[in-house]
Amino acid sequence: MSDPIKVMIVDDHLVVRDGLKVFLSIYDDLLVVGEAENGAEALKLCPQVMPDVILMDMVMPEMDGPTTISHIRQNGWPIQIIGLTSFDDRDLVQAAIQAGAVGFLHKDVHADNLAEAIRNAAKGRATLDDAALQALIQTNHQPDPDYILTPREEEVLRLLVQGKTNNEIGLALRISLATVRLHVSNILAKLDVTNRTEAVSVALQNGLV
Repeated sequence: MSDPIKVMIVDDHLVVRDGLKVFLSIYDDLLVVGEAENGAEALKLCPQVMPDVILMDMVMPEMDGPTTISHIRQNGWPIQIIGLTSFDDRDLVQAAIQAGAVGFLHKDVHADNLAEAIRNAAKGRATLDDAALQALIQTNHQPDPDYILTPREEEVLRLLVQGKTNNEIGLALRISLATVRLHVSNILAKLDVTNRTEAVSVALQNGLV
């Protein structure tokens, strides 16, 4: 049996942290290894417990979610982050995704959906609930009108939208992992985005797949 996915919860409300811990305790493959009440505390705790996935609140004192995500990315820690919020604020969603979150969910998410999102995040797969996806689609982000994706890049983008990892894309298209990474890098540059989740939102917003 493989090791459980290590999860850290970052939220300034104790009742939310306790609730999430209860939710996750029923899954044998998930293990809560730490909790923090704000971003500054989370940054101190990360190197001690080194979680695989962080559930990150967006609105917190001292240091908010998007800022914390940016610091985690700058430190180069191999941690995937799912943004959590109780607000229908597309600016927060956009900020979290641009900072490097791999997913975004509202706090009323069902326990099974949350657990599956954590599993996907641990594999590098993006997970956005319907409200978050709509918030991204409604942004005015447009790719360069002169961009041209090659047929192979279009295939890779289609698989990115399906939530496939680089390894899965390589297997599906029978190409090497290095080649997949090159295609993904080219796609991000052509769509003028910084990460895969943004690429998915731009692809859906502009009908590219």
